[in-house]
Amino acid sequence: MNFQQLKIIREAARRDYNLTEVAGNLYTSQSGVSRHIRELEEELGVELFVRRGKRLLGMTEPGRALLASAERILNEASNVRRLAELFSNDDSGVLTIATTHTQARYSLPAVIKQFREFYPGVRLALIQGAPEEIEGLLHSGAADIGIASERLNRDPDLTAFPWLRWHHSLLLPREHPLSHEMPLTLESIARWPLITYRQGVTGRSRIDEAFARQGLTPDVVLSAQDSDVIHTYVALGLGVGLVAELADSDDVGEQLVRRDIRHLFGANTVWLGVRRGQLQRNYIWRFIGLCNPTLSLDDIKARALNVDDYAPDYQI
Repeated sequence: MNFQQLKIIREAARRDYNLTEVAGNLYTSQSGVSRHIRELEEELGVELFVRRGKRLLGMTEPGRALLASAERILNEASNVRRLAELFSNDDSGVLTIATTHTQARYSLPAVIKQFREFYPGVRLALIQGAPEEIEGLLHSGAADIGIASERLNRDPDLTAFPWLRWHHSLLLPREHPLSHEMPLTLESIARWPLITYRQGVTGRSRIDEAFARQGLTPDVVLSAQDSDVIHTYVALGLGVGLVAELADSDDVGEQLVRRDIRHLFGANTVWLGVRRGQLQRNYIWRFIGLCNPTLSLDDIKARALNVDDYAPDYQI
């Protein structure tokens, strides 16, 4: 048994047993992946995968047990490799944060300014992307921290900490009829062309769920990833906008009106995610602590490193 075989087992589960994708992600050939699996099964004397012909469909019970062990072994191996780096210099380095445009533009600046006061020797790299891209960057190790409103808290391979709660607001051209309508309802909003976030971004799922519960199908004429883009097209008069309330703009107050619609859509939570069970430099724990001061550094480390029987009382 070797590390490459364990990596293949783990990657097969992550890639829905698609050996082509497994091979691509591990920079090897599909035939090499199949050979490693066959040799490991012969060594252990058990079948690890459920098969239909040459196709893998899932894992057998021994396979699932091995997967759990493989995750622990590979995480510990990664931690051992990081020890020298972690303890040799904890005041300098690069903190890579994968986040959405909305968080990078509106939520992070104050935290990053404070962080730089504590760690002037640490350089920061911001990678902006969609939640699924952020999740992938965390899995691959290309990002230290991921920040998004969706997905991160549902991934079993990540530990997610809550940061802040926010709501959507309604963005309107200044003289739009809805700017004076009282009370605002989902039915009144659904009568107008709608501009909002694309699927899977910045709480879009909560928007869709709220309309669906009322049996409404709004006419989404334009969907975008960035709040600034939504502002632009609402100002052009293409429709009314549903946008994160924290996304401010110079247009608001001049060309546009913002209305509070907390009573119509549920609150959203911004999550900070790290790879579960992986040692990190102290400045990474400190960054999370700056975002959520109700958590001590010991709380954060215990949760992220999977300390048994630890269940923090989260507050936002």
